[in-house]
Amino acid sequence: MRISMTALMGFFLGLGLFALAVYLNTDNYLMFFSLSSLLMVLGGTLAAAMISYDGRSVLQAVKEIVATLSSAKVDLRTLYEDVGVLIDWSKIVRRESLKKLENSVALSSYDDKNFLGQSFVYLLSGYRGDKLRLLLNHTRNSIYERNMIPSKVLMTMASAAPAFGMIGTLVGLIIMLNNMNGDPSKIGSGLAVALLTTLYGVLMAQLIFKPAARKVEHKQDLEAYRNQVLTEGVVLLSEGVAPSRIEDSMNAFLEPNFQFKRAERG
Repeated sequence: MRISMTALMGFFLGLGLFALAVYLNTDNYLMFFSLSSLLMVLGGTLAAAMISYDGRSVLQAVKEIVATLSSAKVDLRTLYEDVGVLIDWSKIVRRESLKKLENSVALSSYDDKNFLGQSFVYLLSGYRGDKLRLLLNHTRNSIYERNMIPSKVLMTMASAAPAFGMIGTLVGLIIMLNNMNGDPSKIGSGLAVALLTTLYGVLMAQLIFKPAARKVEHKQDLEAYRNQVLTEGVVLLSEGVAPSRIEDSMNAFLEPNFQFKRAERG
């Protein structure tokens, strides 16, 4: 897993600004820690997610929280490499045949989540032109919708965390007022503890759950774009288009620094 330096810097910047505000305004740092408040927010948020979604989706969402600091699997370099594989396939088909391509490519090197591997299977199954495009578009949309579920779970958790923070604050206020026994001096300390759950809920929502959801969306948007590019290339390959024309079509999707100039023309 590659660590994203910008995500890491953003996370520590957010925590650092909060810690700096605490450091500059008080010497009693422990008053910002309450295990019961933390458990109230985390437990309630997870409970809301588990009620709303199945356990597998919630588990995937939790994994995506950990993966927030990782870089996206799809970038300009990986897109360039995938398109390069496609162009190599077109050269084999052009020189030999589709049967030769089947013998040259190790199908076992692709898992069922690899769009390029699925495209290769469809190609060998005899799909061509618009029928192949339609099938690949359905596959691409299915992959996107399936992989976006953790983002929906995380957004639900982002909405639930501040709400359970407020619930924790109300519980704390009720306990505080019940234990005052007519002594107004207890309001300050009791209210501070009660408000911690709201603080935890807002921090978790804005610094953990929402960024994790947006990171999932960002990764899936990149992957969907990559799959759209490969769809166009695979359809051209199925129609027997020359490698040079496939190369030109793929270059239209790539940035100038990552464009191909290696196919034989003529």
